[in-house]
Amino acid sequence: MGSKDAAFLALKPSLSTVAPVTTNPMDETIPGNISIRILIPNLMIIICGLAGLTGNAIVFWLLLFHLHRNAFSIYILNLVIADFLFLLGHIIASTMQLLKVSYLNIIFLYCFYTIMMVLYNIGLTMLSAINTKHCLSVLYPIWYRSHCTKHTSTVICAAIWDLSLFICFLNRYFCGLLDTKYKNDNGCLASNFFITAYLMFLFVVLCLSTLALLARLFCGAGKMKFTRLFVTIMLTVLVFLLCGLPSAIHWFLLIWIKIDYGVFAYDVFLASLVLSAVNSCANPIIYFFVGSFRHRLKHQTLKMVLQNVLQDTPETAENMVEMSRGKAEP
Repeated sequence: MGSKDAAFLALKPSLSTVAPVTTNPMDETIPGNISIRILIPNLMIIICGLAGLTGNAIVFWLLLFHLHRNAFSIYILNLVIADFLFLLGHIIASTMQLLKVSYLNIIFLYCFYTIMMVLYNIGLTMLSAINTKHCLSVLYPIWYRSHCTKHTSTVICAAIWDLSLFICFLNRYFCGLLDTKYKNDNGCLASNFFITAYLMFLFVVLCLSTLALLARLFCGAGKMKFTRLFVTIMLTVLVFLLCGLPSAIHWFLLIWIKIDYGVFAYDVFLASLVLSAVNSCANPIIYFFVGSFRHRLKHQTLKMVLQNVLQDTPETAENMVEMSRGKAEP
């Protein structure tokens, strides 16, 4: 088992087969010896996760069966699937933690952790792809219209799923997924370094494309006008930087630092888990908020609200009236 995995298992009792040891004698407890430090974050994850599952399920249903899919909606659909499964994994882990249910064996533990890592990678990669695609559509509109089609988006999304699965399962193979006695320290170290570099690359791409869009919006001769799609993407990126990024920093950066994983570090780890759950359940809220903004809700259905989010043209008085009357049918 690699040093990274050992540290991870030591920090996350919800994924371990050993009950957590409370190192702070001042911890408050409730009947059943469940530490408040453990109870509150896991309850927050479960409550937030259930709300997020509902919101992502509604968005998935609308995108799949009720809306005409375009290049951007295909990416959003895949992001919704990744967020839904990621939240489901969070709920399962937190429920098992509160009920003190042990995992079947170390192999199951490794598989569960690997699946969560795959889903996180897919979510970040999809968000980077959405932001980059929108950046290209703004900066190079002619090239974008001739090269970026629905078929291209479908192929890229499939490649993202395949690449994330390959990278994460290759990492688990070298770090002892199939046989915990198998040791390939050099391979595990190289694989962990590659995943860290991959995530850092995605973060750089996300930041550069965001800065390019903001520069195009506020600077230059032909300034870009606000669209609902632009606002949606910017809010989604902002929420990820605030809530989703801390988990990546903890999992793939801080875990390498040789520190004493005490009570404070464990609290930071729990906070990063809660924030990652918030990040996955926030996107449906953003979609419905941006889609209904400046519209009269009593005249808007969920389908129309989500349809507004995918609008990539500046709003005028005319098209706002048309959308409010529901004329923008697929």
